[in-house]
Amino acid sequence: MFGMDLHRVLVIEDEPALARLTREYLVRDGFDVTIAGDGEQGLALARELEPAVILLDIGLPRIDGLEVCRAVRSFSDAYVIMLTARGDELDRIVGLSVGADDYLVKPFSPREVVARVRAMLRRPRTMPDGAGAARRFGALTVDPIAREVRVADEAVELTATEFDVLATLARSPNVAFSRAQLIESIWGTGWVGDERLVDVHVGRVRRKLGDDAADPRFVRTVRGVGYRMGPG
Repeated sequence: MFGMDLHRVLVIEDEPALARLTREYLVRDGFDVTIAGDGEQGLALARELEPAVILLDIGLPRIDGLEVCRAVRSFSDAYVIMLTARGDELDRIVGLSVGADDYLVKPFSPREVVARVRAMLRRPRTMPDGAGAARRFGALTVDPIAREVRVADEAVELTATEFDVLATLARSPNVAFSRAQLIESIWGTGWVGDERLVDVHVGRVRRKLGDDAADPRFVRTVRGVGYRMGPG
């Protein structure tokens, strides 16, 4: 998130009343908010403004939210919160799989939006004493201070949330984390939603590390519990 204005939020939403209400509540809470009414305009503003958080509706005209998210991930590590219609579970999972960090289901409370944005911007949290040292797992190196990941000395580009998932596991390599524990550590204690959010992010991390989900070297599944680091 270096170089970004942590008070800048971009709302990409084609329902004007909802966009205005969301902006009103965020502005009251001290945020600088810009609204885009379609995907093409939203993508241009994301490049221009470098927001810290993007609230992104999936069902946008011109360019849909999924394509916007894919494009944003090519140049920005802003936190992306997908806005989806109630019942569209597939959209939520696909949205996370293309690089979104979290999602909100419509209709939602504007206060919930503010709380989610605040929770995002509390990350990365201050690391416990001794947690800043780089960790190695075979060919994998995780450096929490530089927020850098390398496999065989090749840099791996992760989103902010993907890095947080991997760094949390790497910080306690002998601990098997449940999905609930990872959510509490990364998304915060007030987060409410589907714990499969963790599975989607772990899947993205594995793909980027070149880790075989059937026989992973780095991020292992602990059946009935969750995930832990492997030796590499």
